Amino acid sequence: MSIIYVLIPIAMLFVLIAIGIFFWAVKSEQFDDLDRQSVSILFDDDKPVNTETKNSESKDSTSS
Repeated sequence: MSIIYVLIPIAMLFVLIAIGIFFWAVKSEQFDDLDRQSVSILFDDDKPVNTETKNSESKDSTSS
């Protein structure tokens, strides 16, 4: 029975810490724009132009 007197304050402390972390996350805008990140992987990136391929092709055409 005496362990209850120790466990209840520890549980209350954990709850207060969790609530504090939640309010910190909301205050620092951690929950803004949740939809954009979930679909950002679906967008294709523009592929950069490979300059080495263009240079090697132009050298081949000038040597013949």
